[in-house]
This record gives sequence, structure tokens and C-alpha cells, in this order.
Amino acid sequence: MKIAEFQRLIRRTYHARDKKRGLDKDYLWFTEEVGELAEAVRKRDRKRIFAEAADVLAWLCTICSISGVELEEAALAKYGRGCPRCKAIPCSCA
Repeated sequence: MKIAEFQRLIRRTYHARDKKRGLDKDYLWFTEEVGELAEAVRKRDRKRIFAEAADVLAWLCTICSISGVELEEAALAKYGRGCPRCKAIPCSCA
């Protein structure tokens, strides 16, 4: 599944509720999920990292959708040709 397809799936599944909740509250949910991911990483809990990474991606898709941003397009625009700073793959920044 491509990022754009996942964003459409999340939009179809949750958009009405997420839009009603509003961007500020959706962002709070996103940061909560990032915190849960951080805790899982700190504990080296692969099973929780797996689950929390999916939640973080889903909430990021929600924030982008409500903001009118296509996440795949944004990611490719910035990172599609390598490091945005040095333009190399792999990055050669010092």
C-alpha cells in the first residue's frame, strides 16, 4: 500500500469524526501517540513499536487530510531525491 492509499483509507474511515473534533484536538491525539511510540522505543518493545508506529502514521494522515496536505506528495517533494540538504543518497552531511 502506498502512503496516498493509506491516507485515503484513514480519511474514509475517520474523516468526519476527526474534522468535527478539529485540528488542534487531533494534533493532541497525534502527540499522545508519538509519546506512546517513544515509550515503546525506550523500552525496546518491538510489539508495541509495531502498533504505535501505525497509530502515529494514521494520526499524521489525519492531520494532513484536515489540513489539505497529501502526505505522500509532501514526503516525495522533500525527500524524493535524497537528503534535502546535501542531495545525496545516503546522506553525506557532516
